[in-house]
Amino acid sequence: MDDRQFRNAMGKFATGVNVIATETDGEAYGMTANAFMSVSLDPKLIVISIGHQAKMLERIRQSGKFSVNVLSCEQQDVSMIFAGQKKTEEKFEFERLGDTPVVKDALCQLSCEVYNEHVEGDHVLFIGKVNDMTLADGDPLIFNCGKYRRLEEFAEAVQ
Repeated sequence: MDDRQFRNAMGKFATGVNVIATETDGEAYGMTANAFMSVSLDPKLIVISIGHQAKMLERIRQSGKFSVNVLSCEQQDVSMIFAGQKKTEEKFEFERLGDTPVVKDALCQLSCEVYNEHVEGDHVLFIGKVNDMTLADGDPLIFNCGKYRRLEEFAEAVQ
């Protein structure tokens, strides 16, 4: 199988969209990702996957902390900004959760410290210990088959 075929196969799995954020030298940075999952309830651990080529990799290693921000269906523009798909003149303004930058109005904001790190293939898996979190009501932004989606689309398709 070739790389494109494998990517297409993985794209069949619908995922939520989140922004990973961290801060180094007083500057906050973010990147759009969908490789995120919960790992453990005790202790409260999650995992994110960052490619070896991503600038975020060294930033998280340097800071030792990051946030995961689960985007709402109204935040497609935010995802596109941090995926490099949309340019903006203004600097993105992060909020704070403890000492970690977070995305305003995200459905879920998780403030984490790096608990462990595993190099696997062309990515690094960061295990994050969740230190703080916020939750909000709303529907998540979904990514499937290379497109942004909303829950309504899936509900309508099932009916």
